[in-house]
Amino acid sequence: MRLLVLGGTEFVGRAVVESALRRGWEVTVFHRGRHAPPPGVRSLHGDRTADDGLAALADGGPWDAVVDTWSAAPRAVREAARLLRGRAGRYAYVSSRSVYAYPPAGGTAEDALLVEGASADAGQTEYARDKRGGELAAVEAFGADDSLLVRAGLILGPYENVGRLPWWLTRIARGGPVLAPGPRDLPLQYIDVRDLADWTLGAVERGLGGPYNLVGPPGHTTMGGLLTACVEATGGDARLCWTDPQVVLDAGIEPWVELPVWLPPGSALYDALHRGDVSRALATGLVCRPVGETVADTWAWLRAIGGTAPQRPDRTSKGLDPQVEAKVLAAAEGVAGTTP
Repeated sequence: MRLLVLGGTEFVGRAVVESALRRGWEVTVFHRGRHAPPPGVRSLHGDRTADDGLAALADGGPWDAVVDTWSAAPRAVREAARLLRGRAGRYAYVSSRSVYAYPPAGGTAEDALLVEGASADAGQTEYARDKRGGELAAVEAFGADDSLLVRAGLILGPYENVGRLPWWLTRIARGGPVLAPGPRDLPLQYIDVRDLADWTLGAVERGLGGPYNLVGPPGHTTMGGLLTACVEATGGDARLCWTDPQVVLDAGIEPWVELPVWLPPGSALYDALHRGDVSRALATGLVCRPVGETVADTWAWLRAIGGTAPQRPDRTSKGLDPQVEAKVLAAAEGVAGTTP
């Protein structure tokens, strides 16, 4: 197959390109030229936010499919999709489960209510409406049958430029007592970026269309499974100190941001991010690799690039201040020391 990837040099886009190359596909990557694409692809340069920024695509193609990972102004998806209509067979847009009306209940499936106020013609507003607007733009240009809406959840794995798993690996590699937010058996829901890429290209091959929640099944691992895998991968002397969720919250620590991946059980955000219904994707053959493989491969990649993960400028930095961590751990040990 002939594939066009809009992006293709970082995280999700790069994983899609590498998966396509492993399949023997002919791959074209359209990007701004800030990062080198994987070897073996045709590279086209352009900036979707600039006037005439899609000019490099004007005479390209035809392509069997397009994969678009854009997450800002929906009008950029609209312009690309309109330009490619008639020169590409299918349009796969990597969206997000954030498109559901908040707060979604646990077990949200693809037919749940969606965020209001989104438009394919909009400039950048906020993440949920931007992603929904991108979906609308893809469907407007390619139709419901030939547009695949990949509603991704929490994505982890090599090339991560958001800072979640890289932060945990770096912190645990530093060793010593580590504030581990409990409970240890808290079920997590995430997807390895390579599993997302493989499923997306398989869906394109099979001609699937419409929305799919694309994340692993709830409880694919637990908070304990994830952090233990980090300890094993880094091989250091870290000691996980499991801490009650209320203690973490009372210390003013922000879930998800200061302690990446973790959300307190029973909260609306936990239900939204770790209890989604993915039965539709599983029925089409979604396969999720073990957490130990995701963690070990991410650690190997992180070491190979010198230990510092790239950081998207449009995402907040993640991680807990060491002084805050030490203070909470010291207080917890003091309470434990007075317990009969």
